[in-house]
Amino acid sequence: MEEDNVLDFTDSEIVSHVKNALTSVLSGDNNSYDQLVGVMHHSKHLAPDEVALLETTLKALAGAVSSIDIIHHDSLLSAIFSMRMWNYGLHVADALTELIVSLAISNGKYLDLCLRMLVSNFTPPPYFLDKLKLPRGLERKDQVLSRVHSAFKKIADYVPLAPLRLLTVVLQGMPTIYHKDRAVVIYMENMLKLESGEIGELVGSTMLMAVVDRLIELDVEIGWDAILQDDFSKGIFEMELEDVDDIEENDEPDVGEFRLSRKSLAGNSIAELLDNLLVLTFEHLESCEREGRLAKVFETLLQSFQITVLTAYKSKFAQFVIFYACALDPENCGKRFATLLVELFVQYSQPQPTRMSAVAYLASYLSRAKFLSPSFICSMLERLVDWCLEYCETHDGDINPNAHRVFYSGCQAILYVLCFRIKAFVNVLCLKLLLMPLEQVLKHKLNPLKVCLPSVVEEFLRQAKAASLFTVSETFIFDGLLESELSRAFGGLERLDAFFPFDPCLLKRSDSFIRPMFVFWSMVKPTYDDADDDDDDDEGSSDDELVEDHQNENEDMMNGIDMDEFDCQLQKMSITPKNTSSHKFGGRYQEQARMPSRIRPSTSPESL
Repeated sequence: MEEDNVLDFTDSEIVSHVKNALTSVLSGDNNSYDQLVGVMHHSKHLAPDEVALLETTLKALAGAVSSIDIIHHDSLLSAIFSMRMWNYGLHVADALTELIVSLAISNGKYLDLCLRMLVSNFTPPPYFLDKLKLPRGLERKDQVLSRVHSAFKKIADYVPLAPLRLLTVVLQGMPTIYHKDRAVVIYMENMLKLESGEIGELVGSTMLMAVVDRLIELDVEIGWDAILQDDFSKGIFEMELEDVDDIEENDEPDVGEFRLSRKSLAGNSIAELLDNLLVLTFEHLESCEREGRLAKVFETLLQSFQITVLTAYKSKFAQFVIFYACALDPENCGKRFATLLVELFVQYSQPQPTRMSAVAYLASYLSRAKFLSPSFICSMLERLVDWCLEYCETHDGDINPNAHRVFYSGCQAILYVLCFRIKAFVNVLCLKLLLMPLEQVLKHKLNPLKVCLPSVVEEFLRQAKAASLFTVSETFIFDGLLESELSRAFGGLERLDAFFPFDPCLLKRSDSFIRPMFVFWSMVKPTYDDADDDDDDDEGSSDDELVEDHQNENEDMMNGIDMDEFDCQLQKMSITPKNTSSHKFGGRYQEQARMPSRIRPSTSPESL
């Protein structure tokens, strides 16, 4: 009979009862108040009547927030703010959300406490993590997080400063890289949800930049010794190849690239976490592209890139976020990124390491991005060649790697890109326009062919010779060296001479996103392989497609130009240094070894 009387109480009567319990504390009567606090502590294995009592009490408290005092009712507030929506059904979760919103907008003293309580619900309790593998667990996650983010919006509508306070709370509450993988991923998922949500205009850019910062933090935790298994006497391109005999028969069916290095990351918890976070970010960028927001988000990524990524010389994987964004919108984002890198490189006001890092990114990007048009790649190379030629015209000294670091980095960038793209440019106007000023650069007293990485120079000269572009001495010996004393000198402590930031991604899940848009060395057909491939006409390659595209793009440009005169000038070109023993990059004279047929990814050395 008593239960029936309780059920007959009106909402206003229940609110009045709760208010009396709250005010009775001021007169020293704590009985009703203690019962109220006790109800808040009910969380597990609740009977139906206990659930109903908790829901009713929470709703009554939402109507009585004006009677709550932060000092006298600290135990009640502590109990409320420690509640987790994950532990309750939907009705209780709704009542709890209503109470938190009411508290936040009633008094500024409660704002941060309420925001922290909501942010604490970004991640589930430890016991719930395994349930996220099941459909019901994922459904529950969506139910909780939708209520959390709805509460943010309601609070922001009434408290204009709430989004700024939320930024601080979210950033302070970010789990460390050593938390459980799924907890970190879910927290970052909520940060990206804030970026794309209703208050994204106010907090979005900061959330996205914080996510990129965390990616970098994880990235640099992965030491090069966890990746490198190569002998550094090998060349950059040779290091991207792998002997098929080293691949076990039970390996997953995948392109035979960099398996050994990928295996070296197996079991690395930091690498696995970074892989999962990169995939989460890639999927977020895809949603931005579908919603037509990618161009705006990309501006934030560019800002983050310049502040965080560009100067993180040990970064191995985080930079693929901006690579993937460019791939989703090549015409706008793709070109914008390359243009930014060129501008950073040619600006004398920028610090030398920044300029060298920018041109290293540019070279790797132009070489690896399958989605860039040949004409655009050529236009970027023209800017680099023009800058290097202008530099030569104003500097008349001899070789000095330390004094001319930026110049040598620009020259190496040009050679590196041509190693990947020269086949696409042969016999088209772009290459003919590039080669004449490039010859003057390479023949200058600063002699970049003696300072740049021997492996890059060697590969470039082999292809140039096979394509009959330059006259190359047979005694220009490299001995297959990756680096030289001169290249190390211009690379500096950061070893920017050996920095190729868009080498193949070794993280398995992330690679599945990048691979369709990526040029692997095994896809490149060097000019010296033409004779071997005469019988392989059935299948096209990426190089063949580039050649056809570039010929179409330049058809109009070639009209009215005397190509015979061009060819006559090109035949006179030679970049061969004087044939002296001082021009060797190392060791005794020996016959140049042919490039191997399978590749493993090149990487920067641990000395970074």
